[in-house]
Amino acid sequence: MSTPEAATTPTKAQFDTTDLALIAAFAALIAACALIPGIHVAGSVVPITLQTIGVMLAGVVLGPLRGFLAVALYLAVGFAGLPIFTDQAGGPSTFTKPSIGYLLAFPVAAALAGFLVKYVAGRKGATSALAIFACSLAGSVLVIHPAGIAGLMWRLPDGANSFEDAFNIDKVFWLGDLAKTALVAMVAAEVHRAFPRLLRKD
Repeated sequence: MSTPEAATTPTKAQFDTTDLALIAAFAALIAACALIPGIHVAGSVVPITLQTIGVMLAGVVLGPLRGFLAVALYLAVGFAGLPIFTDQAGGPSTFTKPSIGYLLAFPVAAALAGFLVKYVAGRKGATSALAIFACSLAGSVLVIHPAGIAGLMWRLPDGANSFEDAFNIDKVFWLGDLAKTALVAMVAAEVHRAFPRLLRKD
């Protein structure tokens, strides 16, 4: 027979107000990163932005579930019409843009990076910038870039939508991604040192 105290104890599947606030805060962080003007490299239809910093921070700081939900919330608000994507874009027309593959990959990449930090790197790894760097980079390399290339092949004009064309556009982001991943790793490691219980609930 359960006691009143046991009945009110939160389970892993339940979110409290702190969880909801963290999800909303990281969704807002991603939006803030996206609203900083991107760098349009000559010949590239997708600008270099700080968006992925917010995305990967959500995953490696909040863990797989809350990280996924934070990024999904950001996308839902943007697809609903609020201009919070790069270049102040938003709404259903975003699905027609060459960047759509990158956007749709963001929640999955955050979830993968968060999963690796929590369940592979473990408690000690969560305070290691090097371990978090590897986990975050895995999310980018295994999810964001392949999906981005697929989106480019889908949405680039006919005649310019081969794998080679899409790959040549995508490789422009590689060096910047390494720098952004290093920043994510350093910030997340410090956060987990300061708040060691942050990942336990996810």
